[in-house]
This record gives sequence, C-alpha cells and structure tokens, in this order.
Amino acid sequence: MRTTSGKASQAPFRIFFALITWAALCAQVALAQPAPKPGPMQSGMHATEAAAAQAPAFDVPKLFATTCGWCHFGGGREPGKGPQLMGTQLTDQEIVSRIRNGKVGAMPSFKGAFTDEQLQAIVAYIRGLKPLAAGEEKK
Repeated sequence: MRTTSGKASQAPFRIFFALITWAALCAQVALAQPAPKPGPMQSGMHATEAAAAQAPAFDVPKLFATTCGWCHFGGGREPGKGPQLMGTQLTDQEIVSRIRNGKVGAMPSFKGAFTDEQLQAIVAYIRGLKPLAAGEEKK
C-alpha cells in the first residue's frame, strides 16, 4: 500500500524502531537501579549461621518413636515386624546401606531422606542401645 508520499509503507518500520528503542531504554533503566541493600539488621552475613542455629537438632530417639518404631519395637530394642536392632551384627556400612536401600519385602528405602551426618547419628543410636532398666519407659 503505497501513497504518494510513501509514509504508509514506512509505518511498520517506525513502530518496530520505536519498540526497540523503548525496550533498550527500559533495559538501561532496570540495569541502572542500585542493588537492594539489606536493612540495618539484615546484613546477610550471619544468615547461614542463624539458619543453622534455628534448625532443630536431629532427634534419633524421636525418629525411632515416630518412624522406625512401627517395625522396630522398643526404640529398636525388641523385635517387631522388623528385627531387634540392639546388638545387631551388621557393620555400620551395612546399617547405612539398609536404611538407604531398604530390603525388598521387609523394609522401605529411605534414600535421600537423611544426610550422611544423620545416618551416622542413627548408627550411633543403634550401637548405643542397651536394655531398659526396670521401670524405664519404652519410647
């Protein structure tokens, strides 16, 4: 569509050029904004320390009472659907492997549920299991 002046054929190019110019200006304004500064009490320097301090401690006896206790009775001291863990002959690595991979038809896999440190805490708990004293409550 050509007019005698040729302005109609230039309209799409003008719109395109205007949009490109507008986008470039917006990008410059966005990049020119200063980075948000933390407030006076939010330096961010201690964020990881604070998060670590607020994270609840890994409570293995509670884990056994709420998760493992369905099969390992008495906090692992008595056989149930699963074996008694107190006095186990499994090596530490075998215990970790069993927790991670489970046992077909006997124990579910907990792969990815625990960190290496948590797995070591579970092994230490199992190794520390002793018979309950008379009158001591089972967990």
